[in-house]
Amino acid sequence: MGVVSHWGVLLTVLAYEVIVVVGIGAFIKSRERKSEACATGGFTLAGRSLPWPVVGVTLALTVLGTPHIFGVLEMTWHIGAVSVWFGLAHVALLVVACTSTGLWARRLNITTMPEMLSLIFGDTARLMVSCVMAGMVWGILTLEAQGLGIIISTISGLPIAQGAVIGGIIGTLYVVLAGMKEIGWVNLINCFIMYVGLILAFVYISMGIPFDGWDGVAAVYMQHGNEFMLSTLGTPDLLLTFALGTVLATVTCHSVAQQLIQPALAAKSEGTIKKALWLAAPLNGFFCVFVVCIGLAAKIDPGVSALGPKLAGPAMFMRYLPPWLIALLFATFLAAVLSSFAAAVLAPATIFTIDIYKNLFRPDLCEKEEAFVTRAGIIVLAVLAIVAAGNMPPIVSAINWLFAWITPVFFLIIFGLFWRRSGAAAVTTLLVSWIINMLWSFTALPVAMGMADIPNVYPTLISSLVVSVAMLSVVRTERGLFLKRA
Repeated sequence: MGVVSHWGVLLTVLAYEVIVVVGIGAFIKSRERKSEACATGGFTLAGRSLPWPVVGVTLALTVLGTPHIFGVLEMTWHIGAVSVWFGLAHVALLVVACTSTGLWARRLNITTMPEMLSLIFGDTARLMVSCVMAGMVWGILTLEAQGLGIIISTISGLPIAQGAVIGGIIGTLYVVLAGMKEIGWVNLINCFIMYVGLILAFVYISMGIPFDGWDGVAAVYMQHGNEFMLSTLGTPDLLLTFALGTVLATVTCHSVAQQLIQPALAAKSEGTIKKALWLAAPLNGFFCVFVVCIGLAAKIDPGVSALGPKLAGPAMFMRYLPPWLIALLFATFLAAVLSSFAAAVLAPATIFTIDIYKNLFRPDLCEKEEAFVTRAGIIVLAVLAIVAAGNMPPIVSAINWLFAWITPVFFLIIFGLFWRRSGAAAVTTLLVSWIINMLWSFTALPVAMGMADIPNVYPTLISSLVVSVAMLSVVRTERGLFLKRA
């Protein structure tokens, strides 16, 4: 397949996305032009009106983007089938969010997770978490921009940085036209097409790989003494550092992070969120299984392995699939990454608007002005993320580092709702945990302690628990917020 065909695929993929995104956005805007100025959370929370299928698909795709596709392909190159734990971690996350944290947030009728911190611990904790959570989600946004660049680069041969610009423009349109409602309904359309494309691609690659099928792929690894690459349990070290570490980091961060909780806040009711779990968990969980298998084959395929861990997997699709399926598959990959990009740009923009601008400067901000400020924030954050995407760190490693920043918030919310709460305890816990996270990342402390391979979530989690429990046991406290209301 020549370069002209590649560009034809790219134009087809981009045309599909633009038609779906702009079409649905324009339709929603035409239906709700009057209601946006008066409906509560019309832009950021879809007026709290989303039905369970839309909530379920949006929850699944919000955390199914660059890390699940290119991050897992890249990680599989290095550690093998144990990478599937990244997907299992997100299934656990969705269970926690749909049975606890998402329900609590919806019950309190908040707009942002820092707002929940304000109800429990006061404005100081709210402001601290606002700044850090917005920064954390923006960090994820830069990785999603990188994923957009990889997709477009793979098809067209353009540099990844230029591909990120093209993808970022579409990603911004994904959300800026009609907000959360647009994200939800576009996701519902894209999710079906995504799974059809992925399954067909897996069948084609299974028939085309030059190793006598998947048994032949396994035989190559065994011949080279790399049997551990075929095991979902990997080695004891990988099970502790990557598998368990990823589960802990994902659950303790994303179950209280604005990016995932915002679709739950947009649900019609708590019952909608509970029902959405049965769609969100399988849609998200199965995806990693396909990607890990393709990543294992790409590492040993002489036709693509020379491209390295970041591009070998995507190149395998280009090598073995017919043009029509390449267009379908990459349209769906682009849709998945665009969904995460849209959620990741909406979340920090919402935090800025509600927790910083409105909370500190404009408490009388009306709904129409709120939507305008949020849109402006979306555009600025998207531009900054696209620029930063050119500096391409390992995707899954970067994600796990970012997740560790929100780990203390997870425990503080649980303690503050169901045990005891204290503003001083919350502020102290946050500061200590964040300082330890910084020391673990940027000093020789892990090496000095003989724990260089231990991910950030472990010291952050331990310090969060120790400091919060100690402080809440000693300082003057109030009863948990839900206990007080009972």
